[in-house]
Amino acid sequence: MTGLSIINGGGRPEVEAAHIRPVGNDHHGPDSMRNGIALSRSIHWMFDRGLLSLTDGYEILMVKELIPDPVKRLLNPNGKILLPSDRRLYPHPQFLQYHREQIFKG
Repeated sequence: MTGLSIINGGGRPEVEAAHIRPVGNDHHGPDSMRNGIALSRSIHWMFDRGLLSLTDGYEILMVKELIPDPVKRLLNPNGKILLPSDRRLYPHPQFLQYHREQIFKG
């Protein structure tokens, strides 16, 4: 969502795998590639709490009044996420819809 590549002191990227449809007991999402996106820790936290989500066209949705301005400036300026080169690995629309309807607070 940010397009930033943050590398830690050991040369490793600072990125977390976030489930789109949570895998916990309440949501029963699968632990699969198409139910995941790579996010920085802070963006992951906001995504999990429904402050951020995605359209089926991979545009970033946000609860504007709950996202601080400095975080808004971190989000990709074109308003979309970066996608893998292989379309078979794109986030699945079924999971994106679930996230918007069950998790997103916008």
